[in-house]
Amino acid sequence: MKPGIPKGTRDFTSKELQKRRYIIQTLQSNFEKFCFQSLETPSFENLDTLTGKYGEEGDRLIFKILNSGDYLAEAKKKNPDMSQWNSKSITRFISEKALRYDLTVPFARYVAMNHGQLTLPFKRYQIQPVWRADRPQKGRYREFYQCDADIVGSNSLWHEVNLILLYDSAFSDLNIPVEIHINNRKLLTAIAQYASIEDKLIDFTVALDKLDKIGLDKVLEEMASKGIGQNSLQKLIPIIELTGNFEEKISKLKDILLDLEIGQDGINEMEFIYNQIKEIELKSSELIFNLTLARGLDYYTGAIYEVKAKNISLGSIGGGGRYDNLTGIFGVKNMPGVGISFGLDRIYLVMDELNLFPSDTLQQKQILFFNFGDRECVHALKLIQELRNKNIACDLYPEKSKLQKQFTYAEKKEIPFVAFYGEDEINSKTLTLKNIKTGEQKNLPIAEVEDFL
Repeated sequence: MKPGIPKGTRDFTSKELQKRRYIIQTLQSNFEKFCFQSLETPSFENLDTLTGKYGEEGDRLIFKILNSGDYLAEAKKKNPDMSQWNSKSITRFISEKALRYDLTVPFARYVAMNHGQLTLPFKRYQIQPVWRADRPQKGRYREFYQCDADIVGSNSLWHEVNLILLYDSAFSDLNIPVEIHINNRKLLTAIAQYASIEDKLIDFTVALDKLDKIGLDKVLEEMASKGIGQNSLQKLIPIIELTGNFEEKISKLKDILLDLEIGQDGINEMEFIYNQIKEIELKSSELIFNLTLARGLDYYTGAIYEVKAKNISLGSIGGGGRYDNLTGIFGVKNMPGVGISFGLDRIYLVMDELNLFPSDTLQQKQILFFNFGDRECVHALKLIQELRNKNIACDLYPEKSKLQKQFTYAEKKEIPFVAFYGEDEINSKTLTLKNIKTGEQKNLPIAEVEDFL
């Protein structure tokens, strides 16, 4: 059997994991600075929990899990007319569970199950893998981590402001200059009303969300293919092509959507968020009003976010928005929510390509003790245990080999120090340390080793 892994998945080396941990620890630190509590949910959910929450396009990307046992025989019992079978009709008989597609819907399910015990507003963060049956490409995998922060139980727009500040704080700590793009689903609904395509809202937003990838002409083609007429398209084009800074776009939209109440609501929300951020000021991020930002997920109801790294073309590295109606699907009404997500894998690619990982993050104070024989090894392991108890990473070469072989091993493993603990050092209660990179060698009393490192 030739070994291999499924497309869209990866193995991670020690170096890669050190970099990933650095990102996760930075995000976790920021989540906790903003008073979010940690939460974890199962890797798989009931299939009916997930379906119908991501739109038709998203539902197709859910990895379904086959029922255990002879699932086909059970399906035949429940639906014996095989001539009527197709992928949709048979799914409910053979699959009751699925891998989670994101962390937001499982969180909404958790809130619906536990809302009576939660102190509202409830703020949680979650860092776990998710799975999507997507076409793998650079920065897009079938198994990847999401790092989410969500707030439920409050309509306050101060949460939207705080989430922008959280993005700014985290990406500043990671030293990634970013643009935080913001829009509002109420504005998109109002624009659909203005263009008389209310019944095509989802088709309109799904196509609009592809503007950066395929350009205006292709977006208009897709809209037309979904039944959006030329008169409506002519109304949409000037809005899609609106130019100017944040305040100028708001001003132009006020005039266009003057008679649409939901449009004015969206404009008021955008103005509030912008005015507060302008007062507080961001550390290193840029806030951009992006009217073409639509995000194809069905559940957003208010502000929507997307974060893009500057100086690199790699799609979004974060996104989110307000989803006030999501828990209603699980029978819990009037539970407003808003949240954002950080794309760990894309953040990793950005930092790697721009060489943003701090060098000291990837260096461990490791020591490899050379093997001089069994008697010396016993003494060496005693000392190694003392150093390990002081959080100094140490190892003992397992065989008594030529020194050159032991040196080569240390170099290949990129271990910074090698230690000589032979008979002379044991008798004098010292340790000889050699820096592999510089070649500097020093004989130290055992008590000074920790300070030296």
